[in-house]
Amino acid sequence: MWKDKGKTFVSAILGGACISFGGIAYLSLDEKVLGALFFTVGLFTICTFGLNLFTGKVCYVFAQDRGYAVNVAVIWAGNLTGTWLVAQMVKLSRLSALVEKAQTMCQVKLEDSFLSLFLLGILCNIFIYIAVEGFKNNPHEVGKYLSLFFGVMVFIICGFEHCVADMFYFSVAGVWSGETLLRLLVISGGNAVGGVIFPLVRGWMVG
Repeated sequence: MWKDKGKTFVSAILGGACISFGGIAYLSLDEKVLGALFFTVGLFTICTFGLNLFTGKVCYVFAQDRGYAVNVAVIWAGNLTGTWLVAQMVKLSRLSALVEKAQTMCQVKLEDSFLSLFLLGILCNIFIYIAVEGFKNNPHEVGKYLSLFFGVMVFIICGFEHCVADMFYFSVAGVWSGETLLRLLVISGGNAVGGVIFPLVRGWMVG
């Protein structure tokens, strides 16, 4: 069991790193739409290589057994580890110029209300579910990737909150505190709620 949990954790570290790569691309570009497009490299890589991402896995928590829910918590911790590690690399390289931009972005998140963060987390993961489910089940190859790209781009452009991306931004900005962690947990809760809305409603309609 511990070996399986270890593999889950390592896969989640890689998943967090992939989202961080998307975050680096987003911070490197001043044009928001272009930044949203290249941020998609994160979920594209995760889905292509079957890596673990909290916001994707949490969507299916009610369709699995109790052990799956434990894995989701392990994945959250692994994603946090992966984003933190990549953020330290950024801060120790010439990419450290991105720190100031990340701090400006994080200031908005740290001054926002908890209700706003929670609601924006819900809205974000509705689109993550659309992206992931579309990639898994769309019968057309082009449709699979359009699901990913449009799902991710829309939530970025709209300013919705994605907890794993925020793990990276908070780490690059160097703004970790008890308050920051609490806000991240609120966003994560919103992501969890948003992720299960569509599956539960679809199940009810089919049933």
